[in-house]
Amino acid sequence: MVASRHGLPSWMSTAASRVDFEGNVDTMFKDGKEQRKQHHAMRVSDANLGFGERALSAGGAAFVSAILVNPLDVAKTRLQAQAAGVPYQGLCGVACFETNTMLPDLRSSTPRTSSVLGSKIVCPPECNQYKGTLDVLLKVIRQEGFWRLWRGTTASLTLAIPTVGIYMPCYDIFRNLMEDFTTQNASNMTPYVPLVAGSLARSLACISCYPVELARTRMQAFKEARAGVKPPGVWGTLNGVINPVKSNNLLQNLQNSRILWTGLGAQLARDVPFSAICWSTLEPIRRRILGRVGDEANAASVLGANFSAGFVAGSLAAAATCPLDVAKTRRQIEKDPARALKMTTRTTLLEIWRDGGMKGLFMGVAPRVGRAGPSVGIVVSSYEVVKYFLYYRHLTQ
Repeated sequence: MVASRHGLPSWMSTAASRVDFEGNVDTMFKDGKEQRKQHHAMRVSDANLGFGERALSAGGAAFVSAILVNPLDVAKTRLQAQAAGVPYQGLCGVACFETNTMLPDLRSSTPRTSSVLGSKIVCPPECNQYKGTLDVLLKVIRQEGFWRLWRGTTASLTLAIPTVGIYMPCYDIFRNLMEDFTTQNASNMTPYVPLVAGSLARSLACISCYPVELARTRMQAFKEARAGVKPPGVWGTLNGVINPVKSNNLLQNLQNSRILWTGLGAQLARDVPFSAICWSTLEPIRRRILGRVGDEANAASVLGANFSAGFVAGSLAAAATCPLDVAKTRRQIEKDPARALKMTTRTTLLEIWRDGGMKGLFMGVAPRVGRAGPSVGIVVSSYEVVKYFLYYRHLTQ
């Protein structure tokens, strides 16, 4: 393999390996043999991997990530939905039956105190509230069963595989093209390439797959009110969204179908800054770590460098964009079609601030950060490791 002046391994993007962190272009190798070796590496580097190979790498990584972190996604969505006014009745379950006291003071703050009025059990308000991430996880397990922590996983997989399959390859392609352009024409702009490439790729992926994201949020936010009834899946959830606005007029139905993109503005307002922060943080960290490894890089070092960089970048980006995530959730769970179509990200943020202040804007930040850090780390590291092996497969052919 051929390394650049900064010791980056040649399997990484050729454009990335030719540019240092200050945006300065590496000098050409003077030795003719080294030039020929560099040219060979450029031909078989990840810049020449097909879109299908990139999409396969990204889709596999998204599959693993979606399954592992889904419980934290459920916890985050439930906390944000509760803050928006979604009721969760009977959360304390059997706990209320432990004290069978006749007509106690319902103002008591003791969560295990109940009132028996005939055969009806009345719980104090504290029993019907989620108090934090761990409380959500425990109550979901106790009330709905352990596997309900993976509620919406089907939607997550349906969403994650095509979304990441579009997002990661497009990011690579946009980054390589932009770095080639800035290297030749405006080297001082090269450090900003990850920010722009990440924003463009994420916008394309979000718009393409948004209705499934809407279904996933609603599946995770709402409990099935009737015991023993299986909650609707992805298509059932989307039908439930669009049925209230259906009419006999085909043209009207086509216009009303835009309700399936309710909250897209909030989604883009969250994901575009998230991607910009994430990639502009991840790339320098990853390149510095891999630069220290140089040509000694192996699968383990590639995995470790990318997971570490992804974990840090994902956590920072998730914390910074949490208010926009709260706004997105609130818009997506709105059940009144007329109000849902009129809501905007700005008015939703103002409403959240008025109702809950700073605490309301950062509702669910702990599970969001706890989910995003490992998720980004898993996706990026798995994707890059697969690319690493594909590089060597090309090299041996």
